[in-house]
Amino acid sequence: MAQKDDKKIALKIVIGDKVKEVTFEELCLSNNLAQEALVRLLLKKKFFKSEELLKEMEQVRKERYRSSGEKPKKE
Repeated sequence: MAQKDDKKIALKIVIGDKVKEVTFEELCLSNNLAQEALVRLLLKKKFFKSEELLKEMEQVRKERYRSSGEKPKKE
């Protein structure tokens, strides 16, 4: 595993006279944890069903991730 010095810094947080460097890896993990917690809360509070979430994720995947040269599908 690479040393922290080898990792790219995504952002620096300054609180008073202290500076915290956040790597892209740390930022990605933090975002994933927050997203998972938010989805769990929304499901617990019954804002939507898990099936609806999966359907919407599939739709986003189709819209965002396509092979090069493939044209977007109009619905």
